[in-house]
Amino acid sequence: MKKHARGFMEFIREQGVVGLAIGFILGTAVSKLVASLVADIINPILSIFLGATGELKQRFLQIGQVKILWGDFIAAMIDFLVIALVVYIGFKMLRLDRLDKKSHKK
Repeated sequence: MKKHARGFMEFIREQGVVGLAIGFILGTAVSKLVASLVADIINPILSIFLGATGELKQRFLQIGQVKILWGDFIAAMIDFLVIALVVYIGFKMLRLDRLDKKSHKK
């Protein structure tokens, strides 16, 4: 059984699964906080600079019958960037990059 456990741990280290799992956990854990930050602080500030009043997500460009929801896209992009930044900072602060064997082979 020990041989299988060692093999499993080797697989996790070689494939970078630990980093992926940590990123997923941190991303999930901070999603509500990030959503609030973006919706309540960042979007209103961007709305001022973009000349849009109201919520950024509701901004659109109407061309005939078609609505291009550019505000929703920008809000989703901001959510992604903030979550990615938080995961990156958490990863570096906890020094989790040392767990991956690939990092040490360079």
